[in-house]
Amino acid sequence: MENLALIESFSEFKDDKLIDRVTLMAILEDVFRNALKKKFGSDDNFDIIINPDKGDLEIWRNRVVVADDEVEDENQEISLTAARKIEPDFEVGEDVSEEVKLVDLGRRAILALRQNLISKIHEHDNTNIYKQFKDLVGDIYTAEVHHIRHKAVILLDDDGNEIILPKEKQIPSDFFRKGENVRGVIESVELKGNKPMIIMSRTAPEFLEKLFEQEIPEVFDGLITVKRVVRIPGEKAKVAVDSYDDRIDPVGACVGMKGSRIHGIVRELGNENIDVINYTNNTQLFISRSLSPAKVTSMKIDDENKRVEVYLKPEEVSKAIGKGGFNIRLAGQLTGYEIDVFREGVEEDVELAEFTDEIDSWVIEEFKKIGLDTAKSILELDTADLLKRTDLEEETIEEVRKILKEEFED
Repeated sequence: MENLALIESFSEFKDDKLIDRVTLMAILEDVFRNALKKKFGSDDNFDIIINPDKGDLEIWRNRVVVADDEVEDENQEISLTAARKIEPDFEVGEDVSEEVKLVDLGRRAILALRQNLISKIHEHDNTNIYKQFKDLVGDIYTAEVHHIRHKAVILLDDDGNEIILPKEKQIPSDFFRKGENVRGVIESVELKGNKPMIIMSRTAPEFLEKLFEQEIPEVFDGLITVKRVVRIPGEKAKVAVDSYDDRIDPVGACVGMKGSRIHGIVRELGNENIDVINYTNNTQLFISRSLSPAKVTSMKIDDENKRVEVYLKPEEVSKAIGKGGFNIRLAGQLTGYEIDVFREGVEEDVELAEFTDEIDSWVIEEFKKIGLDTAKSILELDTADLLKRTDLEEETIEEVRKILKEEFED
């Protein structure tokens, strides 16, 4: 009964963890075998009998009977005198099975057993959690804000699993309160010291793709395919969609009447501006669509170096570049081409790189960030517009414009 009572006390861990009784018994056997190895040097000659239904466990040590003066290994052999104390009719050469009580292992060994059992159950639990979330990588998951740290938000799901939403994987406009439900994609799962570290992301392109699956029935049903997604989280995104059914307008189905279908996605992403475009294998047409809302006049594609020269009317250039250069940057990421914008009909222009003797390199880089890499591309915009698009001071912009004007006057 003492074995049974102790096993039942150990079994209390089963109630706190998602672990079935059979698995618990298997863990118990492993724990007890380790204890036997420590006490007797080997567990090879021990039988451990477990009854999962009753939660009972018996340990039997098997030894060979030898003459009283011939015992060399007390774990494997038993003297004839000692054997006959168990059963009076034992003879030399026979096998003796003797039950080992847990109390025989000693109090310290039992405490160590208990600690080892806790450790093994946690390890089993963590392995199951790791496997569960490894299968969920790339899927949308919802969890509740538990507490907010400087560099991350800690979330808990319904099962009490901890999920980390790092600051850099939050949309810039995200603001969370304790108890609030948060959606994101499971981006990665790693074991850190046997504990699973689950990372959620709201900035990954996969999050937007999965939102399309959740919110747009035709995408969920496979009638529309999301081919590519690129994002500048919280600012702008471009999504290329396609349908194998010619009767379906993939863009119209995703956007909905007056944007009704995509509105929920935009709101979830902190009012991120989402351009939905028709995917095509025609490179020229795909590049042209990717620069929407700008209208491209013509282009020269260099497939070998993955570069393209795009020519637009002067009034279309700012649309192609977009606020902060976001539109042209995302178009490049979506198509896989480095896009150079040129104004149609402008014969003579000078690269900004030619002015490094007169304009600081960091200033030139600021203009390049928003897609302005030639003299005329800057001169075509007024100072007020350039102030809005860059982080430069008005005095700096005026000085640059003066230098560039002088170049053409000369």
